[in-house]
Amino acid sequence: MEHVQEHEECLVQTQMYWVERPVYNEEFLQGQLHKKEKTPQPLSQKIAHSCRCSSKKAKSHLYSFLPILKWLPRYPVKAYLLGDIVSGISTGVMQLPQGLAYALLAAVPPVFGLYSSFYPVFLYTFFGTSRHISIGTFAVISLMIGGVAVREAPDEMFNIMESNSTNSTDLLENYKARDAMRVKVAVAVTLLSGIIQLSLGLLRFGFVAIYLTEPLVRGFTTAAAVHVFTSQLKYLLGIKTKRYSGALSVLYSLIAVLSNITKTNIATLVVGLTCIVLLLSGKEINDRFKKKLPVPIPMEIIVVIIATGVSAGMNLSNTYEVDIVGEIPKGLLAPKVPNIKLIPAVFVDALAIAIVGFSMAVSMAKIFALKHGYTIDGNQELIALGICNSAGSFFQTFSITCSMSRSLVQESTGGKTQIAGTLSSIMVLLVIVAIGYLFEPLPQTVLAAIVMVNLKGMFKQFGDITHFWRTSKIELAIWLVAFVASVFLGLDYGLLTAVAFAMITVIYRTQSPQYRILGQIPNTDIYCDVEEYEEVKEYPGIKIFQANASLYFANSELYASALKKKTGVDPCAVLAAKKKAQKRHSKELKQTNEHRKKAVLKLTNDMETSVKHEIINDELPLNGKSADANAQGTSPDELEHFMEPMTNVHCIILDLTPVNFVDSVGAKMLKSVIKEYEEVGVFVCIASCSGPVMDDLTRLNFFEKSTTRDLLFHSVHDAVLSCQLKVGSVPQTASDLFVSTSESHMEN
Repeated sequence: MEHVQEHEECLVQTQMYWVERPVYNEEFLQGQLHKKEKTPQPLSQKIAHSCRCSSKKAKSHLYSFLPILKWLPRYPVKAYLLGDIVSGISTGVMQLPQGLAYALLAAVPPVFGLYSSFYPVFLYTFFGTSRHISIGTFAVISLMIGGVAVREAPDEMFNIMESNSTNSTDLLENYKARDAMRVKVAVAVTLLSGIIQLSLGLLRFGFVAIYLTEPLVRGFTTAAAVHVFTSQLKYLLGIKTKRYSGALSVLYSLIAVLSNITKTNIATLVVGLTCIVLLLSGKEINDRFKKKLPVPIPMEIIVVIIATGVSAGMNLSNTYEVDIVGEIPKGLLAPKVPNIKLIPAVFVDALAIAIVGFSMAVSMAKIFALKHGYTIDGNQELIALGICNSAGSFFQTFSITCSMSRSLVQESTGGKTQIAGTLSSIMVLLVIVAIGYLFEPLPQTVLAAIVMVNLKGMFKQFGDITHFWRTSKIELAIWLVAFVASVFLGLDYGLLTAVAFAMITVIYRTQSPQYRILGQIPNTDIYCDVEEYEEVKEYPGIKIFQANASLYFANSELYASALKKKTGVDPCAVLAAKKKAQKRHSKELKQTNEHRKKAVLKLTNDMETSVKHEIINDELPLNGKSADANAQGTSPDELEHFMEPMTNVHCIILDLTPVNFVDSVGAKMLKSVIKEYEEVGVFVCIASCSGPVMDDLTRLNFFEKSTTRDLLFHSVHDAVLSCQLKVGSVPQTASDLFVSTSESHMEN
């Protein structure tokens, strides 16, 4: 009994709170609150303030531009050094074969892959903010570079025809000239992409990566894996075919390989397949026993060393005509200014490479930063990549970014800082200046095998189709468009198509939001969708309408249409029906009057039957009913149909909680809606406007003449209480809300 009594007292107190609670509309808040005075700062003062320099500000900018100055003096040698050394060696032994292999994708001689694995990696140590990613060559970027190089320096330009014979001295000279030209193109693209990244970073445009959403990136990289795999088939089979770029290049490459399949070099194929089996076995062992192994087995470098030894010992190049890496110059090349004349022809490609490269790097950097509890600066990452690419281009490197596989190895083997990356670059440097010539007998099919096996993770992304099918059809559409467009249109135009489609989906979502009618959860001021929850109740005569999108030119008409449909009240239809009913009613009255005039005339002509006629005319039927009944008590079907909702709805509350902004079209639509419903006797008010939306409405002169701030309420519940006060239903409604709960507790 005590529990029941306490519960009843609590209900009474809560009920009194909701009944006596003041209604907070915008006018009330404007009277109680006072805005802080903000003195606008002139532009000259802003410029002077930004240009003002102090020792503290200069130090902050220096540390931001060179993050190594911040973390290197605090480097805990005993705790971090051993892990960085092990990680650096493990990453370096992967960096070497991948640098050689990805150079084939970039359509340049393998040694340039080694250059790209040294200079940028070393530079990133000074400018990068991520401690764990491994910068260097990456399959997707290398393939994009190769596509540009092949387009700008095709085989036909150097009189190189599809042939399996390379004995001609002139043909070898043509190959050298072609490779030299492709290096110039790759270097020019790298310089321009670096300048773009550096400019975006200095202008604080690090947010551009958000437009490359995860489904888009995953679909794009999966398509890139298809391109890479197709491009490596000719090296795996030992077939000489033309390399294609641009739209439908995948189909052309497959057709070229299949048409020359009879010319397959069996020795090349055997070596390649053997390497693929060994590499896949090594990856499986590393994945299965990664907790027991102190460091992953460096199967790639093992395969490279074994294959190089076998090739040199058996003289595969001369005996079986197996294509090998060939000459690897000893030492570093002197700095050289890239060919500036090529920049206009490769601008679009450089822009795509710059954005994709940054997106890859920053996404992996964020994953590791979140895992290890530190932050990265997206703008500084752009600057770091821009410096790595633009400065590296003077030393004949091609564009780089973060490598997923090497980054995972660098982090899993104990790497704590970019000291690990520096050590891996030093290992590559030792190969370049000392022992690079030892890898000259390495078969190209081994490099193709390394590339193909490293695509395993990307091909697993086909599983995204089933995942997105279950979670989001729109994201599935983005994935499929990115994949299909990139496969058939090429990576550059495929990326642009995918980004454009992703933007269209955003517009589609704002144009097709979810519209809801809200009701109250009993005993709370929480309002939810009445169609979703059984416990939610609507207030009699009050409709609460919500749309989860902003109000602007693209969806204003849809918003107004959905409002009429959801509330069941269409002011235009009501007014039209009323006019039509009035017109028909007046017509019927006119017909009745004319009929009575005829009856009077007939009455004067036949005085003898006057009483009888009078009775007959008073009861004369009209459309199956008496004229008086039609004139006074009946209404047309249209009037009854359209006027029926008006007896039920007297207030409509527009919940603008999800609205982020309102433009001029949206504001005009709101004013029009308020005016239309006012004409048919329905009061419309607005609830839960955010500060930016209020600023938009004020700036657009929304509050003028008939539309005042009285229509705005701080919350939906305040608007509901105000609407109830208009019809005097607060006490009754409040008690009704608590009766059911009280009864249920009494039963328990």
